Amino acid sequence: MLFWADCGSPFFLFMAHHVFVFLEILSCEGGIQSYVKDILQAYSQLESANADIFLLRDGADVENPFVSEHMRFHYCKMDSAKLGRAKLAIALFTHLLKHRPSRVFCGHIHLAPLVELLCKPLGIPYTVLTYGKEVWEPLPSRKQKALQNADRIWTISRYSRDRTCAANGIDRDQVDFLFCAVDGNVFRPQAKAPELVQRYHLENHQVLMTVARLWSGDPYKGVDVTIRALPDILKSCPDAKYLVIGRGDDQPRLQKLAEELGVSDRVVFAGFVPSEELPKHYCLADAYVMPSQEGFGIVYLEAMACGVPVLSGNADGSADPLQDGRFGWQVPYRDPVEVAIACIEILKGEDQRCNGHWLREQSLSIFDKPAFTQRLKALL
Repeated sequence: MLFWADCGSPFFLFMAHHVFVFLEILSCEGGIQSYVKDILQAYSQLESANADIFLLRDGADVENPFVSEHMRFHYCKMDSAKLGRAKLAIALFTHLLKHRPSRVFCGHIHLAPLVELLCKPLGIPYTVLTYGKEVWEPLPSRKQKALQNADRIWTISRYSRDRTCAANGIDRDQVDFLFCAVDGNVFRPQAKAPELVQRYHLENHQVLMTVARLWSGDPYKGVDVTIRALPDILKSCPDAKYLVIGRGDDQPRLQKLAEELGVSDRVVFAGFVPSEELPKHYCLADAYVMPSQEGFGIVYLEAMACGVPVLSGNADGSADPLQDGRFGWQVPYRDPVEVAIACIEILKGEDQRCNGHWLREQSLSIFDKPAFTQRLKALL
């Protein structure tokens, strides 16, 4: 954003200065980290890019593809977490006092109390970026106050907005949307890779697929529900198999459930798959099935960009990537009967939502990276 100020003659051009504060984005992978990287990538493409980025848990020894003369990074990682927080507080306060940025973007609710403490006395507006479950329940008083006092709040879905506002006394008009994005150049339709078909024994099978972390403390992804739906699915689609991509300590329970239901020969646990191999794996699927509770669900975007029809839960943030059912099937997320009915319908392939070309084109028009960059530009 550019500001013109008449300082006599000639005119002088001032560029908005932004500050971003994140926990970590370079030293680990996860949904929040991917989302933040998308934000930084989009921001770097703006003509008005001019930011200092403070990282609490990342060190300067980690490869950083975002560094440029317009995006300056400050690393606060220390051997002691307490010393790291102190380093961040001092560095951030010094920077705010000296440069008085036009806005501070707080990348996680854990950092919001510090950002509020430093910004409010200096009259610097701040925005809190939220992602999902971390703000769905009532927050401790300091974090809740910092969220309530933010000038703006960004979130990734209507569902996440509604839960955050209800739990923490936030005015809905205070919240803006920056939906997740997908790279249509990376996730695109391709023929089923013969080596993967052979590896997972999928020859002559219709494939249902889920990509999810299999963690016992967070079983909401719905893998167990889909396994429970398999006996009914197989009655109508006897060639169906279920490919589960992901790892975690809940896998033994899920394997035992498949055995108890007599469908263990139809469930394939593929384990961890590197990010660069995911597009080929999505293209193995005839349907992407994840009846879960998501803050958004970028995996639905990835599947649709590959031309794969999708099934989600009907009471979560997936309503946004699925556009309230226009792009896919929404079912009660703990109901195996409804999951089975929807899967059978998808595997028949008669609905427009099974048209891979149409599905890709429609979803990318809203959620591709260029659209994400334009949303970010509008918010700034």
